[in-house]
Amino acid sequence: MSFSIVHLADPHFGGLADLAHIEGVEALVPDLEPRVIVVAGDLSQRARHGELQAARAFVRELERTAPVYLMPGNHDVQWWWRPFLPFGSAAKYAKYRTYFGPALAPTMMFPDAIIAGALTSHGVAWGSLTPRLRDIAVKGHLPKREAKRVKALFDAAPPAQTRVLVVHHNVLRGDLSARMGLARWRQAQRRIVESGAEVVLCGHDHQEKTELLEGRVVVCCTGTLSTRSRGGRPAVFHRVVIEEDAIHVEWYRWEAEQRAFRRSDVHAFARTRTAGATETAGAAAEAAGAAAAAEAVEGSRPV
Repeated sequence: MSFSIVHLADPHFGGLADLAHIEGVEALVPDLEPRVIVVAGDLSQRARHGELQAARAFVRELERTAPVYLMPGNHDVQWWWRPFLPFGSAAKYAKYRTYFGPALAPTMMFPDAIIAGALTSHGVAWGSLTPRLRDIAVKGHLPKREAKRVKALFDAAPPAQTRVLVVHHNVLRGDLSARMGLARWRQAQRRIVESGAEVVLCGHDHQEKTELLEGRVVVCCTGTLSTRSRGGRPAVFHRVVIEEDAIHVEWYRWEAEQRAFRRSDVHAFARTRTAGATETAGAAAEAAGAAAAAEAVEGSRPV
């Protein structure tokens, strides 16, 4: 098997969008032949209609190549509605849903993979409150109910499907920002590992990073497509290639002189196989062997 994902995040259509980066992605992605394209949030800057309309046009262009998986980031949430809606949250996602449909953390199924989202962008919420006032609507939160829902999806999926989890906020600490995207991040990491995810795709920090979590979950924090990169670094997006025994994460870095993205780094991880998947593969091999033996016996009989 070989299952390819193009992983984007944080285009920030509006004041920060870099149209050269957007055009560069649109030009290169068809050549990468992904099975699916994931955009892990912050499509807009302030959840304004014009910004979301531009983001929708970008998504439609990407859909000419492959299905697009979307979820909102903190910039796509009208969190300022929260004080007026203490017992409801529908209004803060209303604009996003107008342009991208009702699902905030959808699920996509493929023969080789299941892609499930966990919503971490809640605006002002108890789970993401911190002592820092500037983080009032920036920090993310992975609620227990979201983690349980994802775990149920992964538990029910066939063993042969790779479990891919999408969240907006960075699960790993940013190298330059030195910040975690999620409040109560140790708890969030534990919930992610317990969900059974094999690959996590996220954004938010605007700096690329790829590492193993707890020695078994491949976490890909992709960079931004906007002008607001960490430390003036070039824009980066990822291509994740999942094979039978390995997961490869390719970084595509913006080269200003060529005005194009070029592959720069490749990270390879041995794929962790679950006991269920191993048993299923063994059973399939045993069944195939039995069928071959039966065919051989049948062929040796006189006509």
